Amino acid sequence: MNRTSPPKRTTIYDLAELAGTSASAVSAVLNGNWKKRRISAKLAEKITKLAEEQGYALNMQASVLRRERSRIIGMIVPKYDNRYFGSIVEQFEARARERGLFPIITCTMRDPALEMEAARAMLSYQVDCLVATGATDPDRIVDLCAGAGVRTINLDLPGSRAPSVISDSYGGALELTRRVLANCEREYGLKAPLLFVGGRGTDHNTMARVRGFRDAHAQAGIAVDEALVQTCGYAPEKAENAMRQLAERTSDLPRGMFVNSTISLEGVMRWIRRSGHYAERMPHLGCFDWDPFVAMLGDHIEMVRQDVPKMLEAVFGIIDSGSTDPTIVEIPTIMEKTG
Repeated sequence: MNRTSPPKRTTIYDLAELAGTSASAVSAVLNGNWKKRRISAKLAEKITKLAEEQGYALNMQASVLRRERSRIIGMIVPKYDNRYFGSIVEQFEARARERGLFPIITCTMRDPALEMEAARAMLSYQVDCLVATGATDPDRIVDLCAGAGVRTINLDLPGSRAPSVISDSYGGALELTRRVLANCEREYGLKAPLLFVGGRGTDHNTMARVRGFRDAHAQAGIAVDEALVQTCGYAPEKAENAMRQLAERTSDLPRGMFVNSTISLEGVMRWIRRSGHYAERMPHLGCFDWDPFVAMLGDHIEMVRQDVPKMLEAVFGIIDSGSTDPTIVEIPTIMEKTG
């Protein structure tokens, strides 16, 4: 019985022979690096056409060579593990497709090296615009993209060299702290400072929230000890360790807390459950983040919800306008109570 052999796949060496050039030149064209290699547009066009005719599996770069714009828009995002960033990604994709754009999104784990690697990969796909969400060093990303003639917009954390859209962290933290202080005073009949847990002390959002936290205390005539501001990072394990170490130094922990994300809240709740420190009565909590499932923890939690729809509306408004001015757009937050 005769069996038909599968057709031989076209390789870059086949294309190189057909085009009368080198395999490295073909690779550069198909990888979108032909301009850097100073390969002529005529040769790039010829290689692209041959690849299409030979049924070569074109990558994204080769398919956009003959278009003035790729219609691809990129986003880097630090994490997928909470509702806030998940909502940003979902709405970013929907709004991009409404405009006929193809979204590419990757998670960078709050790692500066991964952020730059992701930005370089986006540029190799010839994105028309890159949205840097929660980037640790947004200006560095802007500089990289500017060198390739690609616009950048910062989301969640601001930079100084491109437009930025962020939440009003100071205003949200000020109001959240006021509410938790009032809840504690109403239940315990005394004015006492809260504990601040979570976030990176060097990033804009955490610094703004700490400032709002401190100002709300000052307005209430309450002093805040430095030991009560635990900017230990966002990971649950870091929040849990911060709580454990603080409890080892003092048994008199505050009856109220400001927790700087639902990610940190996971660690705080884990420590509370395991330690039994608040066995008599759960502390009043304020969380600068929002998730409806937190309501299952009880009615002692106030939350701040960042207005993702308005943030993405502002981002795409900047994209549509073509603006590159390094202005900062602050979007007001929304107060939520779980009970």
